Amino acid sequence: MTKRSSLFCALAVVASIPFAYAQQIGTNATQGKDTTYTLSVNSQLVTENVVVKDKQGKFISGLTAKDFTVTEDGTPQTIRVFERESLPVDAAPLPLEDEENVRVYRRLGRTTFAAEDKTRSYKDRRLMAFYFDMTAMRPEDQVHALQAAEKFVHTQMTEVDLVSILRYQGGAVDVLLDFSADRNKILSILETMVVGEGQGSAEGIDDSSSADQGAAFGQDSSEFNIFNTDRQLSALQTAAHMLDQINEKKSLLYFSSGLRLNGNDNQAQLHATVDAAVKAGLSFWPIDARGLVAQAPLGDATQGSSGNSSMYSGAAAQATNDRLQQSQDTLYSLAADTGGKVFFDNNDLNAGIVRAQHAISDYYLIGYYTTNTAQNGHYRRIKITTPEKQDVSLEYRDGYYANKAFGKFNGIEKERQLEDALMLGDPITDLTIAMEINYFQLNRAEYFVPVTVKIPGRELALAKRFANEHTVIDFVCEIKDEMGLTISNLRDNVDVKLSDFSATELAKRPIEYSTGFTLLPGRYTIKFLARDDETGRIGTFQTVFVIPNLNKVTKQLPISSVVLSSQRVDNNQALYNTMRGKEQAKNDAANPLVNSAGKLIPSVTRVFRSDRNLEVFLQAYVGSASTANGTSSSVGNAPTSQQVAAYVSFYRNGEKVMDSQVVQGSTLPDSHLGTMPITVKIPLEQLQPGEYSCQVTVLAPANNRAAFWQGSIAIVR
Repeated sequence: MTKRSSLFCALAVVASIPFAYAQQIGTNATQGKDTTYTLSVNSQLVTENVVVKDKQGKFISGLTAKDFTVTEDGTPQTIRVFERESLPVDAAPLPLEDEENVRVYRRLGRTTFAAEDKTRSYKDRRLMAFYFDMTAMRPEDQVHALQAAEKFVHTQMTEVDLVSILRYQGGAVDVLLDFSADRNKILSILETMVVGEGQGSAEGIDDSSSADQGAAFGQDSSEFNIFNTDRQLSALQTAAHMLDQINEKKSLLYFSSGLRLNGNDNQAQLHATVDAAVKAGLSFWPIDARGLVAQAPLGDATQGSSGNSSMYSGAAAQATNDRLQQSQDTLYSLAADTGGKVFFDNNDLNAGIVRAQHAISDYYLIGYYTTNTAQNGHYRRIKITTPEKQDVSLEYRDGYYANKAFGKFNGIEKERQLEDALMLGDPITDLTIAMEINYFQLNRAEYFVPVTVKIPGRELALAKRFANEHTVIDFVCEIKDEMGLTISNLRDNVDVKLSDFSATELAKRPIEYSTGFTLLPGRYTIKFLARDDETGRIGTFQTVFVIPNLNKVTKQLPISSVVLSSQRVDNNQALYNTMRGKEQAKNDAANPLVNSAGKLIPSVTRVFRSDRNLEVFLQAYVGSASTANGTSSSVGNAPTSQQVAAYVSFYRNGEKVMDSQVVQGSTLPDSHLGTMPITVKIPLEQLQPGEYSCQVTVLAPANNRAAFWQGSIAIVR
C-alpha cells in the first residue's frame, strides 16, 4: 500500500478537553550517597461493591471477609477493607419542614468532591449524584428535569440518602452541591438553577427531515456535531473521575434530552467514559427529560418543512424516527455498560429517580491492594466467590482497566507502550484529535485516501510552558477491514520547534498532520493515536469509513470526496515532510491534493475566516461508469470528451444567499477514467459570520447526469 505523511501549522479553532491521570510506583535513590536511601511507594486500592442474594432474591447478611475469596487475573488477593453497607429501600421519607423558613444557599461551583474522613462518613448512605446536562436539554426539558428532582427531594428522599448536584454547561462540570442530606440546601440549589443555561451549543441536524435548503441530495453536517458529543461524553468522564475517590457504591442520574453519536466518530470517547465509570464504581442512570415523545411524521413547528422528495418517499419521517432512536440508544449504552438502567418515554421523570434509588440496597464493600503494580492500561479480570456458600448469587463488576502511565518511559519502552496503547480497549483521550478522510479514484480498482488530522496548538503550548525549545509528536495508525484484518498501518514522528512561537501563538495555531493510503472499495476501521513526547499525553481517534465503488454508480455522475480548504502551501516549503526526493515525488504524483500550485490542506473543522478565499476541490469521473441509458461513455481506453460544469451555492435559514461562478472541468490527459479535476475559488468577504449550508452542484449535460454534495460550514471574522 502507498502512504505519505506531512505536518503543517494552520489557523483554526478546535475544542480541547484534556485529562491526565497517572500513578507513580517505584523507588528513588539519592545519587552519590551510600548510607541514605529514600523509598517511595504508591499502592492502588481496588474496591468492589458485592451484592449477595439467596435463591429467593433476598440479601444475605452476616458474612465476614473470611467468607469471600478474591482473585485478579487468577492471582489471589488479600482483602484489606471489608464493610457491610445497610441501605433499606423502604425507609420512611424525611419529614416535611416549614417552607417559609427555607434558607437560600450559595452554590459551590467547584470541580471536586470532599474526601471521606472522620467527620464525613458515607457508610450506610445511598449516594445519588444529580447531573444536569444543560447543553443537551431545551428550556422546557430543563424545567421538567428540575421539577422531577425537586419532587423527589420533597416527598421521597429518605434519611439514608445523600444527594449531590452537578451541572455541565460552558464546557465545564461544576459541583453545585457536595453530597448532603440537608433537604433545604438541596432544594435551594435546584430552585436557583436558571432555566435556559447552556443553550446554543446543541448539535445541529442535517438529514432528510431537515428544513429545505434547496438540495435533493447531500451529506450531513456531522463534522460540527462530533465535538459537541465528545464534549458531553468527556464531561461525564470528568464527573466519573471526580467520584472515583469515594469507595462506596454511587449512582449518577444523567438528565438530558438524548445524546446522539455521529456514526462511529465518538467511539473512542464513549469507551473512555464508560471505562472511567466502571473503574470508579459508578453507574449511569440516564433520564430522558423529553418524556413521552409523540412526533409528527414531517416534523413540528420548531422547524421548516423539508420541502423535497423525502416528504413523499417517507425518508423524512424515517430520518426523524432514526434520530430519536439514535439519541436514546446512546443513553441505553451508557446505562447498560455501567450497571444502570435508562428511563425514557415516560412523562413522570420522578419515577426514574425512584427507580435508581431502589436499585441501591444492602451490599458488602470489599477492598484489596492489587499485587499487579504495572501501569500498562490493560484490562484486569476480577473473580469473587463464597466457597462455603454455593447456592448464592453475587453481583459485582468483573474487572477494570489499570492505570496508564505512558509518559513515564524512554526509548524502546516508549515505542512499546505506544504500540500497546493502540491495542487497548480503553482508549486514551488526553489529547483532542479531529480527522477528515477523503477518497479519490486512481483506477478501476484502487482509491487514494488522504487522511488529515488536526491537534489543537494549546497542547503544544503546554510543552512550551515547560521551557522546551521543541517537542516530538509520535503518530501511529492502523486500518482494518470488516474481517478485522490489518490492511495498512503507519508509524511516524515529527519534531516541532517551539522556539519560533510563543505559548500564546501556539494556543491559536492547531497542528495539521496529513498522510495517505491506497485502498480498495469497502468498509474500514481506522484507529489513530498521537502522543506528545514532552508531556506524555496521548489522544485517540477511531471511526469507520466507507470507500464506495464508483464503477457501480450509473444514475448520477460519479464524483470523489469534496474537499473544502482555505490554505494551499508550496511543497518545497512544507514544514514537516517525512519523505524526501524520489519517494516524496512518487507519493505527490498519486495525491490529487498536490499540483503545481502546491498542496491543498483540507479544513477538518469546516471553519473559515471571511478574509480568506474558500477553495472547493473534487474530481468527476466522466468515463468510469455507464451512462444513464446503459451505454459506455468511453471507446476503448479513451473516454469520450465531455463538458462538465460546477458551481457552489450557500444557504442560510432556508434561503439562498449566494452562488459562485460556474467553472468548467478539463479531463486529465491519458486518464482511462475520464478524471476531471474541478476547483472553485470563492471569496467569503461578502458573507456575514455564521453557519451556512454549502451545496456543490456538478452537471454533465452530455448524458443528463448530475452530482450533488452538501455540508455545513461556519464563517468567522
